[in-house]
Amino acid sequence: MTRIAVLVGSLRKDSINRKLAGALEKLAAGRMEFVYADLSELPHYNDDIWENIPDSVTALKATVEAADAVLMVVPEYNRTYPGVIKDAIDWGTRPWGKNSWTGKPAAITGTSPGAIGSAIAQHHLRTTMVTVGTAVMGQPELYYAFKPEHFDANGAVTDDSTRDFLQAWVNSFADWIARTGK
Repeated sequence: MTRIAVLVGSLRKDSINRKLAGALEKLAAGRMEFVYADLSELPHYNDDIWENIPDSVTALKATVEAADAVLMVVPEYNRTYPGVIKDAIDWGTRPWGKNSWTGKPAAITGTSPGAIGSAIAQHHLRTTMVTVGTAVMGQPELYYAFKPEHFDANGAVTDDSTRDFLQAWVNSFADWIARTGK
């Protein structure tokens, strides 16, 4: 089974991006195993900390390195992706010569209550993830304006057109991993 390192860019307990990630996980069941990176204790990137590496940094790098691919699910804060994602990216590229991201197939998505989901944040994140060496899936893109009525209490998608849309995206991600993975 394909192991996916999942980074959710919202730390909120009831994050709609975490709900979207959970829905994608349900749709990928049997083909992909989602392993969620815990970003809640990740410190701001600071090169001076390498003398005493935080456990959260070690765990993040281990999660990414053990994965076959990476999925980032991000909200949009002030027209870009959240700082916790930037910190995760920066920690993952260090120390020099030990970039955890290099060569990983990756996909980026996210949601917000607004009409274009997290489109601008995703665009910025694609640029960054290409720069750090991931093979980012360009198409299809998944911009989703979150609608709570499309999900049941367990996070399963109840709206047929939404489920079909998300399932097609998951299928494309699986195909992308098969084409670009090691």
